[in-house]
Amino acid sequence: MLLTRLAGALVPAMAFLSCLRPESWDPCVQVVPNITYQCMDLNLYKIPDNIPTSTKNLDLSFNSLKRLGSHSFSNFSELQVLDLSRCEIQMIEDDAYQGLNNLSILILTGNPIQSLAPGAFSGLSSLQTLVVVEINRTSLEDLPIGHLQTLKELNVAHNFIHSLKLPGYFSNLPNLEHLDISNNKIQSISQKDLQVLHQMPPFKLSLDLSLNPLDFIQPGAFENIKLRELTLRSTFNNTDVMKTCIQGLAGLKINQLVLGEFRNERILEKFDKSALEGLCNLTIEEFRIAHFDDFTEDALGVLNCLANVSTISLVSLDLDNLDGLPKVYKWQYLKLTNCNFKHFPELEFAFLKKFVFNANKVMTSFTKVTLPMLEFLDLSKNHLSFKGCCSHINFGTTRLKHLDLSFNDIITMGSNFMGLEQLKYLDLQHSSLKQINEFSVFLSLKNLRYLDISYTNTKVVFPGIFDGLVSLEVLKMAGNYFQNDFLLDIFTHMTNLTILDLSMCQLKSVAQGAFSSLLKLQVLNMSHNNLLSLDMLPYKNLSLHVLDFSFNHIVAANGQELRQFPSSVTFLNLTHNDFACVCEHMNFLQWVQDHRHLLEGAEQMMCVKPLDMQGMPVLSFRNATCQLSKTIISVSVLSILVVSVVAILVYKFYFHLMLLAGCKRYGKGESTYDAFVIYSSHDEDWVRNELVKNLEEGVPPFQLCLHYRDFIPGVAIAANIIQEGFHKSRKVIVVVSQHFIQSRWCIFEYEIAQTWQFLSSHAGIIFIILQKVEKSLLRQQVELYRLLSRNTYLEWEDSVLGQHIFWRRLRKALLDGKPWSPEGTADAESSQHEATTST
Repeated sequence: MLLTRLAGALVPAMAFLSCLRPESWDPCVQVVPNITYQCMDLNLYKIPDNIPTSTKNLDLSFNSLKRLGSHSFSNFSELQVLDLSRCEIQMIEDDAYQGLNNLSILILTGNPIQSLAPGAFSGLSSLQTLVVVEINRTSLEDLPIGHLQTLKELNVAHNFIHSLKLPGYFSNLPNLEHLDISNNKIQSISQKDLQVLHQMPPFKLSLDLSLNPLDFIQPGAFENIKLRELTLRSTFNNTDVMKTCIQGLAGLKINQLVLGEFRNERILEKFDKSALEGLCNLTIEEFRIAHFDDFTEDALGVLNCLANVSTISLVSLDLDNLDGLPKVYKWQYLKLTNCNFKHFPELEFAFLKKFVFNANKVMTSFTKVTLPMLEFLDLSKNHLSFKGCCSHINFGTTRLKHLDLSFNDIITMGSNFMGLEQLKYLDLQHSSLKQINEFSVFLSLKNLRYLDISYTNTKVVFPGIFDGLVSLEVLKMAGNYFQNDFLLDIFTHMTNLTILDLSMCQLKSVAQGAFSSLLKLQVLNMSHNNLLSLDMLPYKNLSLHVLDFSFNHIVAANGQELRQFPSSVTFLNLTHNDFACVCEHMNFLQWVQDHRHLLEGAEQMMCVKPLDMQGMPVLSFRNATCQLSKTIISVSVLSILVVSVVAILVYKFYFHLMLLAGCKRYGKGESTYDAFVIYSSHDEDWVRNELVKNLEEGVPPFQLCLHYRDFIPGVAIAANIIQEGFHKSRKVIVVVSQHFIQSRWCIFEYEIAQTWQFLSSHAGIIFIILQKVEKSLLRQQVELYRLLSRNTYLEWEDSVLGQHIFWRRLRKALLDGKPWSPEGTADAESSQHEATTST
């Protein structure tokens, strides 16, 4: 009775669950609701119907769309970014993107396009970036894009384009800024190939020809052409080819020329300095050369042709020094990166304003330079040591505004930046600072805006360490130390400070007046310290917007301190602390509840104490808990447990409950079938040829329920099994074989049959052993093994006598409970006798 009542209460819920279908689920990931959707690698063959029309960013990459017909995306008029990478697209028809008036980025990378209609890209009136990498194009003329007047970037890299001939439609692309035609099959460039460039805006187009097997450029091909940038990396098979091609660039006027190879694409086995002689015939503003192993100081003479350029960048070249470079060069920007210098170069350039020298890790000490016009100096990542740093004597200039000495070795502070009063940016992070506490190192830097001394092994013991930094706006000093792990008022005169990073400083406490002068402070990072309490008194008069106390050991804060919390804060991070969720801190826990809109990751704030709440979210704490008795708490927990168990049981026995409801509904009616047959599809031949033929065509005839014949189309399989199989049958025939044991559906039907037999008093299960089943395999289904061990079952045999006995026993079992009449019984027995005699 109790089970029946439970089923009656849960059947409506089960009916609702049975209505859920997988096809109603949304397969795409909703990154930003109604804006950004990711449908990558979902085996889609069409665009999902349930993506909202307001979507602006759609990723359909790695699906199987095959063909884009007309108006394929007409429902997404707001779309701005569309990624169709590797979607196996073979055909794009006219007007495929019609209606996408707001689309600015279209990516078609890696599609084996065979047919591209003339109007394939029509309707894209706002397109700025078109990526058609690896789409099997052999010519730029194959792209029907002459009408895309808003196009700024065209990427046709990694195709089979064999000619740089730019079609006439390029003159209709006035906004084109970048053409990437790298990694194609271009071998030569003639004058007629580039005629259209004379009609395009000067110094606007950047052209990338890297990774093409270029071996010839016709002299005069680039005459009077003006480009913003030309990139030729890993392009030449040998130095002679390189020399010929650079000479073919004669007459080119260009803002930036990039030569060299890629780190993982080395082609030239030997570099000859004569290869660059043709540079003298070009008008260049900026020159960059990278990854030539044999480019040594002997080849520096070719730079004479570049004496008047503004920018020189030498990256990953095998240079020992820069000796012999004339002082008269008018370079304004020099970059030397990863060039294996054995000692710091002695530089004397009168016009140099920006010098970047980094990632050269062979040398150990810094050498003074004479650069009177220098304003920007980057010496990071060199493992250099500096003695008596830093003053204008070290750098030979008084105009320096940007100084980066980060990621070096020991920097001994021997002066207070005398002569460098114009510095606005100073980065010393991850270098080891010495003598920084002995005097006011930064006293003369009254114009400094940015200072980073993070992870410099600095232990702050001198209260005047930051004296003089009256204009500082950003101070980063993470990973350092303070005397007694106590933060004193060392920021007295830094009234313009807006960002302060004190993370990883092992701080345990903060003086109440530590930040009293920082009235403009907006961002404060106190994470990864050892603070025990959320003491808000030091911050009460600040205009903070962002406050980070994550990864400390904060237990709580008292109510009086919380009254001082700055009202200007819009972002507060308290995650990864040691919160005590006890009644003693009820005011703080309630404050967390009330200010959860300010808390970053509030759901990740976990209780550490007491032990019974360890790992529970702080937001789950309720003040009413403090008045509840242990008995009430136990009852609540028990109720939750019972509900959970019931929910799990309902989920697990969903089909059994459906069967129970059906038994209640059909229990008093007559059965349609004499038996419902459960069997493996591998045994269907035996069922059709033996079981059906002998029972339905025999005397008396029996009506069997078979899934391939009697189940209703369009209804779920499980529902058919229960409604058509069990509810309308008197008995169940189970055909046991090795295939049956290994079939999940067969075992499912068998388990439902057990429940059906238990619920229906007149029901019965007839087991037929169709073939010998190994006991080890049978034992995998424990209940079935027990039933067969304790109950009588039928075995199919190949002998005539054995089959005769089999059919008599099976018919007798099926007659049990079947409605009958005396005449019908007599006829049946007579027929049975006749059949026996004939056999």
